[in-house]
Amino acid sequence: MNRLPAVRTVVACCSLAVVAGVAWGPGSPAAAKPSAGSTTGSARVFMVNPVQSSGNQDLVDLKDAARAVPDDAYAPVGLRNLDGSGYLRGSWARVESATGTPAFSRTNTFRYDRSQDQFEQVMAYFWVNQAQEYLQSLGFGSTYRGIVKQSFPVKVDQYGGDNSYQTDKPYRIRLGKGGVDDAEDAEVILHEYGHAIHASQVEGFGASPEAGSIGEAFGDYFAVTAGLAAADQYHWPVATDLACVGDWDAVSYTDTAPHCLRTLTTGLTTADQTGEVHHDGQIWSQALWEIRLGYGALGKSPQDWDTTLIGSQFGYAADTSFVDAARKTWVAAGERDGDAAAALVRARFADRGITF
Repeated sequence: MNRLPAVRTVVACCSLAVVAGVAWGPGSPAAAKPSAGSTTGSARVFMVNPVQSSGNQDLVDLKDAARAVPDDAYAPVGLRNLDGSGYLRGSWARVESATGTPAFSRTNTFRYDRSQDQFEQVMAYFWVNQAQEYLQSLGFGSTYRGIVKQSFPVKVDQYGGDNSYQTDKPYRIRLGKGGVDDAEDAEVILHEYGHAIHASQVEGFGASPEAGSIGEAFGDYFAVTAGLAAADQYHWPVATDLACVGDWDAVSYTDTAPHCLRTLTTGLTTADQTGEVHHDGQIWSQALWEIRLGYGALGKSPQDWDTTLIGSQFGYAADTSFVDAARKTWVAAGERDGDAAAALVRARFADRGITF
């Protein structure tokens, strides 16, 4: 996520159509005890991450010790769309691990703490499934073409050390270990799934420096917006800056609070470009974040903006520039959400130095 560039690609598609009345996704915070062969299960996960949910900026890793994080940082959740095998495999996620015995339960009951490798496997399954359900709640896979609509492989792995990334061949996510293990922070998982979204929408996406920056930016934005949607769905607390990405993972790399891998509010513009995609991505991600906030003033929801944004990405070129991608997004906003939304999109991109 934050130390190596991701590799991407796969399917291109069509333009965005209009949708109305999209309902939020299914599920409840807890599930009844499942039976053998059931497609539902129960587990516990971090509420996005323990720094975000508690507001405690003093939490540290302590070499994966269970005592490093209080018990109230975990939440009971239902696991959905399992394949009934007793492993963490299902319609939208397939978890593999090279660092511990695969999690298995004949009753689909997966309750671990962070000292156990299986906890990271549970996090990986829950959050990838959650991400796909969020896309479907926006209409992707029904009103619109599906995105990453497959049992997506996620490998919890020491390969490459403390770094996570998405690859095309094979098409999967790898979640690194070291410091706070990456799969312990839902925003890291969701960031990598953001790369998988782009790869599913546009073959070879990321083939220019600005396209690569957009990929990192969207990964950060999707991590925040999908995480906040889950917090709203499950009534979880959010006690840190909403625009902070990776509050928990970042405690291993930042000495002062607040701990963020990156933020969506840096104030960077195109005049500050360095050619490094994670840095330059913060130009694009701030525009996305400020448009999200502006949609509220127009009487629209974050989900309205997410639908428009994600739909517009089908039209991005693999080697797009900031200007061309912003223009595509502006057109989509006008077609779906009206002139005021289009004007907002254009203005917020212009604030970042992206004009057309």
